[in-house]
Amino acid sequence: MPPPNDPYPSHDSPFTSVSSFPITLKFTDVSYRIKVERHAAKGGRLRRMFWSGSGPTSSSNLENQTTPHDERTILSGITGIVHPGEILAVLGPSGSGKSTLLNALAGRLQGHCLTGTVLANNRKLSKPVLKRTGFVAQDDLLYPHLTVRETLVFCALLRLPGSVHKRDKIATAESVIAELGLEKCENTIIGNAFVRGVSGGERKRVSIAHEMLINPSLLILDEPTSGLDSTAAFRLVSTLRSLAQKGKTVLTSVHQPSSRVYQMFSSVLVLSEGRSLYFGKGNEAMSYFESIGFSPSFPMNPADFLLDLANGVCQHDGVVSEIDRPSVKQKLVSSYNSILAPKVKAACMERTPTLASSHNVSSYPNNKQRSFVIFSSIWFNQFSVLLHRGLKERRHDTFNALRVFQVLAAALLAGAMWWHSDYTDVQDRLGLLFFISIFWGVFPSFNAAFAFPQERAIFVKERASGMYTLSSYFVARVVGDLPMELILPTLFVTILYWMAGLKPEILAFVFTVLVVLGYVVVSQGLGLFLGAVIMDAKQASTVATVTMLAFVLTGGFYVHRVPPCLAWIKYISTTFYCYRLLIDVQYGEGEGISSLLGCSRGSAAAGCKFVRDDIQGQIHPATSVAVLVVMFLGYRLVAYLALRRIKA
Repeated sequence: MPPPNDPYPSHDSPFTSVSSFPITLKFTDVSYRIKVERHAAKGGRLRRMFWSGSGPTSSSNLENQTTPHDERTILSGITGIVHPGEILAVLGPSGSGKSTLLNALAGRLQGHCLTGTVLANNRKLSKPVLKRTGFVAQDDLLYPHLTVRETLVFCALLRLPGSVHKRDKIATAESVIAELGLEKCENTIIGNAFVRGVSGGERKRVSIAHEMLINPSLLILDEPTSGLDSTAAFRLVSTLRSLAQKGKTVLTSVHQPSSRVYQMFSSVLVLSEGRSLYFGKGNEAMSYFESIGFSPSFPMNPADFLLDLANGVCQHDGVVSEIDRPSVKQKLVSSYNSILAPKVKAACMERTPTLASSHNVSSYPNNKQRSFVIFSSIWFNQFSVLLHRGLKERRHDTFNALRVFQVLAAALLAGAMWWHSDYTDVQDRLGLLFFISIFWGVFPSFNAAFAFPQERAIFVKERASGMYTLSSYFVARVVGDLPMELILPTLFVTILYWMAGLKPEILAFVFTVLVVLGYVVVSQGLGLFLGAVIMDAKQASTVATVTMLAFVLTGGFYVHRVPPCLAWIKYISTTFYCYRLLIDVQYGEGEGISSLLGCSRGSAAAGCKFVRDDIQGQIHPATSVAVLVVMFLGYRLVAYLALRRIKA
């Protein structure tokens, strides 16, 4: 039991729909500025692309708001307050700073560029508060092939405290499904643009359910109604209102709400170019703007009217005027600063009644051995859940019809081309072995290059929520890929080996399978390494293709006398070592085939050249195995270190 004076009591029991500890959020004079390099202000395309991809506002704002001092102001002195049981809606056009403000209030923006005060129950944001804060991003970052129930159960198993029993975590997920009205679609997959799944409104409710699993006191949502029709948006906001009525503090940004949705907001904050135009009750906004000389000439949705004003558009005698937008915005800002700002700041200065201040001291004993046992237990639980989730999600990609068809078609076509090839036809046999090396070098490395870039957004989101450690995620990903990635190569070799009439010995067949499987996991590691370092799917796949091209050209079949300046590539070529091992399985040191062809007597029989150049006097098999093992470990180690630089 937590001490009675703990302002943020811990939850060590299953979470229910009962209201959590209430939080009153106050934010005063919140400002956010970004320093921009001078050449970006002059139109540097790459810099604008960088900010539009990772910054909180668009590249157009970067050009429009960059000052002579190369500094862009995104938020300028934003003040407001929201109490438990209320919904505060942040309205404003695109680029007005809504998402940046929500990120700042959720504790996701740090550094000297952020100024102002954000208080939860009259105290600065702390870890206990952030643990009780749910943040729903604008984009629904969910695994497409998991069902709604699987998505939430896996999230509950990872996110709820380790002291909660597994069956209670599952019960919590089921209660959240019922609370958000997801029972009808709980066994439907999430889906995406290519796979049909739940509707947009249901997908957004699943994202909200992700955060509801921790029973947050403060729920922050970034444009949850984007992409939804009017009815779906109304149902979603109705759900948020029911959550607020249970004592939660809800803060959301909305781009263009309908009049029905607008009526459900307790209070409204209107932003324009990072500055406040209005803060107060939603049903008092129209009368305020009428008092300062702005009113619609005909009845209209209040939200539409507020957005027109935020864009500097006003109406005179029923005619829309867009002539002097800057003066309209300036008047709105000055009116807010003189009329509303003092009242809002006065409300924020009033102290909210809270329980006595106390810091919850960590309950971990000062015992390294016990701490290690606890950490190990948590790590293995995370690993097992992530492994289970990964197997369920990626089995659809690994065994989709096109990929299976691709492998089977390649095996059958190659088997037909090399149908019962002659053992003494060395050139054809070596061509087949090199084809196997090429196919199972390019195929897995190319696919693996997409792994981390495609999962980056979900990975960052879940790591930011503290769902798991990087090591448990990485090990689960690597281990989970092994059984799925090794089934198709085994099937490929089984078909091709006997169709092509390779060495008719079971031991030789087993060794061939093992060599190919080892080569596959090394090539996969190369793809993971490139994907983790580059973190762009298209660029990583391009680099993987070029790298494998270099490995193939220096692999030892096409060119035997590689130019000295390029000879070093051969020794880092995965294709070279796989090719050498496959040759050793079929021909050993070459004595047998040399005797059959009479090469030992200097005969010029066909194939002797390939025996001398490709089979005899080459690298020892043990060396090839050792190098592949080093590559297997090295590629994955570098991939792990590359993932560590990604900030959650």
